[in-house]
Amino acid sequence: MNEIDTSVKTEKTASAAPEIRGKQWYCATLATSGTVLSSESDTHTTFINNLGCAAISWVDYVTEGTFETEATEAAKTLGFSEKFSVSFCGQPRLGYQDWDTEMGLKLPSIQVKQEGVETHPLVFLLKKNFILTIHPRSVDRRFSMLRRYAETILKKIPAGLATEDKLTVLLLRVIEYNNERNFENLRKIDERGDELNRSMADPAVPREKIGPQIYLMKHSLLTYLNALWDTLNVIHTLQSGDAELITNDEALLNKVAVASDAVKQQISLAEHMSDVLASGLEVMQTIYNNQLQQLNNKFALVMTYLTIIGTAVLVPNTIATILGSSAFNLQPEDLIWYWPLLIGATILATVMVYLWIKKKGWLPKKMD
Repeated sequence: MNEIDTSVKTEKTASAAPEIRGKQWYCATLATSGTVLSSESDTHTTFINNLGCAAISWVDYVTEGTFETEATEAAKTLGFSEKFSVSFCGQPRLGYQDWDTEMGLKLPSIQVKQEGVETHPLVFLLKKNFILTIHPRSVDRRFSMLRRYAETILKKIPAGLATEDKLTVLLLRVIEYNNERNFENLRKIDERGDELNRSMADPAVPREKIGPQIYLMKHSLLTYLNALWDTLNVIHTLQSGDAELITNDEALLNKVAVASDAVKQQISLAEHMSDVLASGLEVMQTIYNNQLQQLNNKFALVMTYLTIIGTAVLVPNTIATILGSSAFNLQPEDLIWYWPLLIGATILATVMVYLWIKKKGWLPKKMD
C-alpha cells in the first residue's frame, strides 16, 4: 500500500490558471484498462454510459437553485434509490448514512464573505464504483480546480486495488481537498481580527462601530469552529471502516486518521485564536473602564465645584432676602455694614463647604 499517493502537487495548484466557472455536470472515469476519460457538460447523458463499465469514477454536480431539491433529483438521476436520496439529501443536519450498497456523507464548505463566515453543504454519495459530489454554485470555484486535476488523481490510483480501496482513496482525496480550502479561511479570519484590533486601538473610531465588529468576529470564529467539529464527526465515523463501501485496509484507514488529526489541529488553532481575541477584548475593556473612571472623576470634581459655588451663592442670597424685607427697613447708610456682611458670609460659607466636602472624601484626590 506504500505506493498509493492520494495527493496532488501544491506547485501545480499554485501555478494553475485562474478558475473558470464550470458547467453543472463533470465526470472523470478510470477504465479497467487504465484509460482516464473526463467530460464536462450541462447534462448527465454525455457520460452516464461510462459509469457502469468504469473501475472508478468521480461525478461532480453543481446546484443552481434549492440545494436539497436539486441534490435529491441528481442522486436519483444517477441511480441512487429514491428513499435513500430523499432521506439523506433532504435532511440538512444529517452528516452520515450507510445503507450497505449506498452511502452518504455531508461535509461543510466554509466561505469567508464580507458580512462574515458562511458554511455550505458538500454532499458525498457513494455506490460500488463511483462517487457523486453535490454542492451549490457558491462553492463552485474551489471544485473547478479539483476538476482540472481529476484525471491526475485517478491515474495515481493503483489498478490492483480492490474496488472499496479505490473508492476510499478517491473519497479521501476529495475530502482532503475540501479541508485544505476550509483551513485557508482561518488565515482570512485572522487578518480580519488584526483589522479589528487596529480599530479598537484607534481612539478616533466610534465605540458604537466597534461593538458590531466584535460580534461579527466572534460569530465568524464560532461558525468556523462548528464547521470543523461537523467535519471531524463525519471523519471519525468514516475512520471506523464499518461501512461495506469503505476499505478495511489499515494503511488507508491510517490516512483517514491523518485527515482527522489535521482537522483537530485546525480546531486547536481556531480555539487559540479565540482565546487571543478574548484576551484582547479584556485588555480593551480594562482600558475603557479606566477611561470611564477618569470621566467619572472629572464629573465628580465638577459636581463638587458646583456644590461649592451653589452654596456660595445660596447663603448671601438668603441673607439678602431676609434683610431686604420691610421688617428691617434698611437705609443707604446701612451699606457700610451690609456689603461686608454679604461678602464675609459668602467667603465663610464657601470655605466651610469646601472643608466639609474634603473631609467626607467626596473631592477626587487625583485626576489624570
